Amino acid sequence: MSRELATVDEGLRGSSRVYSPGFSSALLAMAYRQVARFLVARSRMANAVIMPVMWLVFFGLGWSAAFSTLRGVERALFGGLEYLEFLAPGIVIMSVFMAGFGSGLGVIWDREFGYLKEVLVSPAPRQALILGRLVGDSVVALVQGLLMAVLVSLVAGWPGTARFLAALAAAYVAALASSSIGTFIALSMRSPEGFHVVINLIMMPMLFISGAFYPIEPLPEWLKALAYINPLYYAVDLSRGLMYGVHSTPLTLDAIGLLAVSAAFIALVVAKFSKTYLA
Repeated sequence: MSRELATVDEGLRGSSRVYSPGFSSALLAMAYRQVARFLVARSRMANAVIMPVMWLVFFGLGWSAAFSTLRGVERALFGGLEYLEFLAPGIVIMSVFMAGFGSGLGVIWDREFGYLKEVLVSPAPRQALILGRLVGDSVVALVQGLLMAVLVSLVAGWPGTARFLAALAAAYVAALASSSIGTFIALSMRSPEGFHVVINLIMMPMLFISGAFYPIEPLPEWLKALAYINPLYYAVDLSRGLMYGVHSTPLTLDAIGLLAVSAAFIALVVAKFSKTYLA
């Protein structure tokens, strides 16, 4: 009798086991979900491309025409480049950063509609889920950056396939950094309106002291000090150096700075998400 009861107990224990997906399966599933959401949101795709195009057309072409009237001064100001060549990598990285920062808004909407709660109670490893989200959001940001890179290369001049691909690799690391920062901020907020305010307050100063629109060398010392702790500066300088061979900081230092910021914020996001609980 006791042997029969033991057999029944084993069967009950076996039937109550919960399927737990592996780390890689959970990561890939979440990454696929983020990419799929982007592909069906055509308004989001359009919005992500329109703003950088506006900067390129109204800011880039306008200033390029103004500088072209100053014979010889333009190339002296921008390290031997024409202004459009100088601006092109900045536009690409700006597109990637804006898309990465904006991905944090999806975290708030997922909390609002209950999806985040379902993810948190799932048996999948939390580290895999949040890393998959970051990877997927970074791929989405890179796709937008790729579109802009092709466009600006047609306008400013093709840098060469090898240089173009190297700049895209740098753009993906920049996408990871911005997605991590946006997600980290979103995990601490509940209001989409508040998120937009905070992101604009952070992103706009980062853009203007990134060296994307003008060199940072003539800036006051206190502004240059802020630029050197700005991850966007390292992304722009690295991309410009890879695309057109002009950079203000050694490319190795640019790469180390960008990788360090990405790794630090990825670690912060993973730690914060692992301790997140929803009532």
